Amino acid sequence: MSRIVFTGGRIFDGTGATPRPGDLAVEDERIVDIGSGLDGDESVPVDGCTLLPGLIDCHIHLGLLGISNVQDRLQLPWSYPYFVIPRNALATLRCGITTVRDAGGLDAGARRAQQDGLFPGPRMQISLALIHQTGGHGYGSWPSGDRLSLLTVSPGLPDGTVDGPDAMRRKVRELVDAGADVLKVATSGGVLSYSDEPHHSQFQRDEIDTLVLEAAASGRWVMAHAQSTSGIRNAVEAGVRSIEHGMHVDDATLELMRDRGTWLVPTLVAVEGVLSKRDLPSRIIDKAMAIRDVHREAVSRARDAGVRIAFGTDCPVSPHGTNLRELAHLVEVGLTAEEALVTATSTAAALLGRDDLGTLAPGRRADVVVLRGDIADVSTLRDRIEQVWMDGVRVV
Repeated sequence: MSRIVFTGGRIFDGTGATPRPGDLAVEDERIVDIGSGLDGDESVPVDGCTLLPGLIDCHIHLGLLGISNVQDRLQLPWSYPYFVIPRNALATLRCGITTVRDAGGLDAGARRAQQDGLFPGPRMQISLALIHQTGGHGYGSWPSGDRLSLLTVSPGLPDGTVDGPDAMRRKVRELVDAGADVLKVATSGGVLSYSDEPHHSQFQRDEIDTLVLEAAASGRWVMAHAQSTSGIRNAVEAGVRSIEHGMHVDDATLELMRDRGTWLVPTLVAVEGVLSKRDLPSRIIDKAMAIRDVHREAVSRARDAGVRIAFGTDCPVSPHGTNLRELAHLVEVGLTAEEALVTATSTAAALLGRDDLGTLAPGRRADVVVLRGDIADVSTLRDRIEQVWMDGVRVV
């Protein structure tokens, strides 16, 4: 394979260090050298640009269509979402996101198709389903008594409903057998579920403990949709890898998260996505409005407490392709531009257990984003992406 050298740009390596001038050499899908005056078989001039590591979205739903009313969803054949996965994946890739942790709705077939090159998209870790209790977040109860779960149930995407430790153990094994890389659980209510509240706690500790232990037996980690104070605390004490959303986290739990190394994946942009949709039930809009400021304040406190924050968006709650708005929201709550980008690079890679991603350094996979200009204004990042490379191949 030829040696490709990016010349004339500046390098943000993903560690938080100040960008510096330098050339970057790529060979055999890996970064092989960083320095000045490098030569190679092919030169890619990037004068006036900054090189970033490929970005990582730790909470996304590539298999979902977006927020719509119930009638719209009921009129779609069950297989319809499979045909929009390539579109969603490409929109994500065009944001410079080369790796994702899918938080439900994507099956092993989609992961395999991307790996085999059937469509361009980011590499994927998948959770398949959201593990939830009867009547809990994700169950899909409506006042009529009908049920329409948040995630489609189909071959390859098991129903996530669980009640009791024994059923939890079986569900973990079923999901691992179906190809899950990570397990996702709802330990609290949520905004998009009609029948509960974000401050409600869900699942008992013995159920969550069983989940984490059974997942660990298969070499998997657990991510927890957790918005209530007790739901967050229960998940952290049980040993989950990351807290998703985390609106009502208290200071004592933030300290515990810091001490245990538990990540927070805020998804601030998701709340804005809900508030932008006026065809949703007023109850859901009201819940989003009620937690918006609480959510932002919680992320600010988490940053000040030294909790590791990883980038995640919950797209398509906000449409696919708008992912990088999350960076601007992180800056608004107190992170610097460098800190915000670290959440989407080295910190996100550490959360996913991928030490070959997230930084620009020799030996790392050659995922490179060419950004016109500098990193100071993250609010315009999406519009300034010139090129995206993945494993040393230009994909955008």
